[in-house]
Amino acid sequence: AEGALVLHGFAADLAADLLADIQAIADTAPFRHYRVPGGQRMSVAMTACGSWGWVASTAGYGYADRDPESGQPWPSMPARWRDLARRAADGAGFPDPAPDGCLINRYGIGARMGLHQDADEEDRAACIVSVSLGLPSRFRFGGTAKGGATRSCRLDHGDVVVWGGPARLAYHAIDPVRAGEHPLTGPLRYNLTLRRARRAQPG
Repeated sequence: AEGALVLHGFAADLAADLLADIQAIADTAPFRHYRVPGGQRMSVAMTACGSWGWVASTAGYGYADRDPESGQPWPSMPARWRDLARRAADGAGFPDPAPDGCLINRYGIGARMGLHQDADEEDRAACIVSVSLGLPSRFRFGGTAKGGATRSCRLDHGDVVVWGGPARLAYHAIDPVRAGEHPLTGPLRYNLTLRRARRAQPG
């Protein structure tokens, strides 16, 4: 779509390091299944790193500068993740998004993410950089109006999707992950979504 690009295999060479980073982050801020305002438990397990982490609860959605379970700041974002975001954005024709947070999603077999917008960010000028690791998935991408048509593509280990500009608020989803085994992740898929949650302060 206009403003959206899939960079196939872009992060494949970094995959082992990225997965090691995920494990180190999860050792401090473990994965958890949030409950959404309707009370349902999300099938995807989540954690975060950086200055801001996306969180959900029965009260709503948003960003927090601390892990709501431990009360501690989120783990620092690895420098290689910021560099990956910068290079991916450049490859898609966008400026450096300078992410200040990364949502880390862990999908087991059957886990899915329904159609949604990434709309909780204060700074929507920066593009989104999304990295897929482990089992393949079917990614659906639509327009900026809810209920519109979507197009679908397969995302494999190491693929990176970048979207911004006219596609920044596009609805997108992950269909249920199918059973399988990946050499590095076993029966799991991981996704890193690097974002700029807050506007940079002047000076």
